[in-house]
This record gives sequence, structure tokens and C-alpha cells, in this order.
Amino acid sequence: MSSSGLKGGGFQVPGARRTGPEQPPAVTGARRRRLGWAWAGVGAVVVSAVGFTLVAQAVGEREQVLVLARDLPAGRVLKPGDLRVVEVAADAGVVPLADRGMVLGRRAKVPLVAGALLAPGQVGTSAAFPPKGFSQVALAVEPGGAPPDLARGERVALLPGQAGSGAVTDEAEEKAASAVAGTVTGVRAAESAGGPRVVTVLVETGAARRAAQLEHPRVAVLPAEGREAP
Repeated sequence: MSSSGLKGGGFQVPGARRTGPEQPPAVTGARRRRLGWAWAGVGAVVVSAVGFTLVAQAVGEREQVLVLARDLPAGRVLKPGDLRVVEVAADAGVVPLADRGMVLGRRAKVPLVAGALLAPGQVGTSAAFPPKGFSQVALAVEPGGAPPDLARGERVALLPGQAGSGAVTDEAEEKAASAVAGTVTGVRAAESAGGPRVVTVLVETGAARRAAQLEHPRVAVLPAEGREAP
């Protein structure tokens, strides 16, 4: 996969959004005066005119490429409604509109994010996710158990919540030992008001069972300096 990923620097979830082409910096009055001295002379004016034409042509080269219209999990077969067309000054490594027929009917090898440009390496005959040594764990997180704006790609710690209205454990060491670090790969809204959200997290396979057995799981977003590959 060549696009994109998990934000937050952890395991990179593909399909990350890409920004458009950079705009050329504005030329200030002082800079214009300096350029005027630099390009003095008829010959220099001719050279600068030719250079400007070449730059204008390069900036104007835009291509119709494919972009994801919706989030797709790994393994999903791409259908026409999953893709849309945008016109951008794109670099190599994205799928042009002309190759649309070559990607339709193929499977997403990794999770794909809506709005991201589609790359050739993101589709194939089978899913290539999760990567070797990692597993995905789906957790039912109750209201208040995770930030309301939790999103895919965030590096998080999975922690056990309070056992109930009665006993509240104050053994910090025990809770720290139960924590599992991972990267969010999906967040599904609650099916009813006050119901739990389903949060899917990519964790090391060795920690998957421990994560799945957390009681009343809580999800805490890790700070930037703690965002390392799980």
C-alpha cells in the first residue's frame, strides 16, 4: 500500500488523506525589484519568458484520478459506487480514471479511507491486513468510555473501566499491567441512544486476548510522544 495511514505515527493505517498541490509563493515588491535587476537585458527577458511558459505548463498539467467515496474495510470488493473522480495535479502512484476497470472487482488489501486518492498497491486479489504479528479486536465501549471525536488512525491505550457502582479498584499497578496499546482502525456509532460504540483496534497478536477480556473497556488517546508502532 502506498497511501496512507494511521494518523498519529503508530502503525500507519493506509488510505491517509492527501493535500492538493502547493501554491507558488507570492512575489513581493522588493523581490520583484531584485528580479528586475537579475534579469536585466533582452536576452535575459527572453530566457525568463521561456521559463515562465514551461512552469505554467507544468502547473497546468492536471489529471483525472480515482478517490475513495466511502470508508472500506480490508477485503471489501470495490464497486463503482465506492469510487469517484477528481481532477488534480497528481504525482505518480495514484490510479488514473483510465484504469478504473482494472481496480473495480478487486479487493481492498488494507482499510481505505473516504477522500483518499486510490493507489495501485491498495487493491489486489485478497486482503493483506492485519499485518503479520497483529490482530484486530472489536470492543463495545460504553458512553464516556472514549473521546467523542475518536477517529481511525489514532494511537490509543485500552484500559479496564470501573467494575460497577460498587467496588472501585485503586490498584494502579494492576490496571497499568492490563493496559493494551494499539491503533484505532474503525469506530461504529451506537445503534441506539445511550448504547455502546464499537471500536476496532489493531494490537499485537500476543495482546489481543488480553484486550478482548477487558471489563468495561476504556479508550484513552495517547499523546504524540507516545505514538509508536504497537
